[in-house]
Amino acid sequence: MSLQQFEVRAREVEERVAAACERSGRSRESVQVIAVTKYVSLETARQAVSLGYTRIGENRWQDVKPKWEAIGDAAEWHFIGHLQTNKVKDVIGKFAYIHSLDRMSLANEINRKAEQLGVTANCLIQLNISGEESKFGMAEEQLVPFVEQLKELPAIRIAGLMTMAPYEMEPEQTRPVFRRLRELRDELNARALLPYQVQQLSMGMSNDFEIAIEEGATWIRLGTVLVGKEG
Repeated sequence: MSLQQFEVRAREVEERVAAACERSGRSRESVQVIAVTKYVSLETARQAVSLGYTRIGENRWQDVKPKWEAIGDAAEWHFIGHLQTNKVKDVIGKFAYIHSLDRMSLANEINRKAEQLGVTANCLIQLNISGEESKFGMAEEQLVPFVEQLKELPAIRIAGLMTMAPYEMEPEQTRPVFRRLRELRDELNARALLPYQVQQLSMGMSNDFEIAIEEGATWIRLGTVLVGKEG
């Protein structure tokens, strides 16, 4: 994709994001775009950064490695895929945020590796609100007990919650999923289980990001609609 084509896509996305913010009475600054570059080249990822999309989402270290080495600190790296415990060593210290914390064995390994490196791992808890068997993430009733356990892991900070809605031909049907994630975050903060407020809601993708924004998304993960899909 040429830079000119990318600029056109970016303008269209920006118009849609701004309109969704206006409809829901939110400031445009309250929603940040994560450019999901897992299906595109290093050149396209660089174009994204050059156009101001400095939050980059990837889901496999072996695929992102050349991009990470080339772009480095010019981007803020978000790990958005399912994370296997034996791959934690590749992620900690390189990705600013992990969006897919969904089990205690993973939390223990993240905490262990982060302590070794002397860093804090910013994580989002992934919830499977829709209950789809094909999706990762914990059930919503597991959230509070999980957070209670996470309090014992000093190298993990819970930055927010993440979910993936079912793919729907009519995006409006995803609204209850996004609304519930926001409610769960607010309920978690009301309980004051943590010594800080959980802020982020990572939800909404190319097909449904406008609905997610209307329901409170702070981070939307945009791949095809923004950067396209190559190969």
